Amino acid sequence: MTTWAPDVLGDDYEQLTIPLGSDPDGEGEVRATLVRLTRSVTGSATPKGAVLYVHGFTDYFFQRHLAEHFADLGHAFYALDLRKCGRSIGEGQSPHFVSDLALYDEELDRALAIVREETGAEVLMAAHSTGGLIVPLWLDRLERTRGGAAAAGISGLVLNSPWFDLQGPPLVRSVGTVAIGVLGRVAPLRALPGQGLDTYGLSISSGGNGEWDYDLSWKPLAGFPIKLGWIRAVRRGHAELHRGLDIGVPSLILRSKVTRFSKTYVPDVDAADAVLDVRQIARWAGCLGNRTTIVPIEGARHDVFLSTPEPLERAFAEMDDWLRHRGSGLSDAPSGGDHAELATGS
Repeated sequence: MTTWAPDVLGDDYEQLTIPLGSDPDGEGEVRATLVRLTRSVTGSATPKGAVLYVHGFTDYFFQRHLAEHFADLGHAFYALDLRKCGRSIGEGQSPHFVSDLALYDEELDRALAIVREETGAEVLMAAHSTGGLIVPLWLDRLERTRGGAAAAGISGLVLNSPWFDLQGPPLVRSVGTVAIGVLGRVAPLRALPGQGLDTYGLSISSGGNGEWDYDLSWKPLAGFPIKLGWIRAVRRGHAELHRGLDIGVPSLILRSKVTRFSKTYVPDVDAADAVLDVRQIARWAGCLGNRTTIVPIEGARHDVFLSTPEPLERAFAEMDDWLRHRGSGLSDAPSGGDHAELATGS
C-alpha cells in the first residue's frame, strides 16, 4: 500500500493506490484508487459519519460538489475508482472490463476497511448507475457470508439512478441476454456493436452543452466500448438482483422522473435520464431487501448529482431529509415530498 498523494482534483483532495495483484481477467497488474476530501477527514472535529462513493460505467469520481456537500453535513468523504476505471486504468487494459462483478469485492472490502480505520465512523455507501448494481450485490454477499453490513460498520445506502435492468424491449432482455451469455463467454473482449452515442456526454460536459468539467480520457463523451464479457457479467448481476437481495441496511434511490433516449443531443435530455429506463429502476427497487425509499426527481439527469441547479438542489434536499429520518442527524433540510417507500424488511 502506498501513502496518500495529491489528487488531480487539486487542493483538499488526496488519493491512495490500492494494489490488487494480478488481474483474474489476464490484463496484468490491477489497482483501485481511493480518493478523499482531506478537510472532511483531517479536521479537529470527529466526523458524524463517513461516505464511500462508487461511480458507474465510463465514469470516475470528479464530483467535488457532492463531496463538499457531505463534508458540510459533518461526514468524512471518500470515493473509490474501481479497477481499470478512471485513475485506476493501467496501460494496455480494457477500461472498466471485468468478467464477474464479484471481482470488485476485493477493493470494496479494502476501501471500507481504510475508511473505518481512518474515521472510526459508520459508513454510508453511495453509488451511481453500474455502481448502483455492484454495491448492492456486494452488500448482499457481505450480509450472507461475513457477519452482515451492520457488523462491517455500514449504516445505509444511497443509490443514484442504479442500473437494475437492461433497457429496451422485452425481447432484448430475454433472447438478447441468452446471446450475450454465449458470446460473452467465447469472445469476452469483443465489443458490443451499435455503440458510440454521445448524447448524454454532450448534455453534461462543459465541452458540449453541459456545465461539468471532467477528464474526457477517463470519461469520453461517447463512452468506452462495451465488451461482451462485461455485459454478460452485468446481466448475471441483474438476474441475481431480480431473485432478491438482502443488503442489510436502509436504502434511498434517487432517479429522474422520465427517460428521454435520443441518438443526438436535444435540450430535452437535460431534464431526463438519457441512459437508463427509469421504469426499470422503479420496477426492481423492491429487490434490495430492508427498507427502500424511492424518490423521483423532476428534471434530473441520469447522474442526478450532475443535474441543472434546480433539480440538483431538490436531490440534495431529498437526500438530507432521508438521512435525518434514518437517524443520522445530518440535516435540517425540508422534505421535497414526492416519495415512495417500500418496507420490504426490518
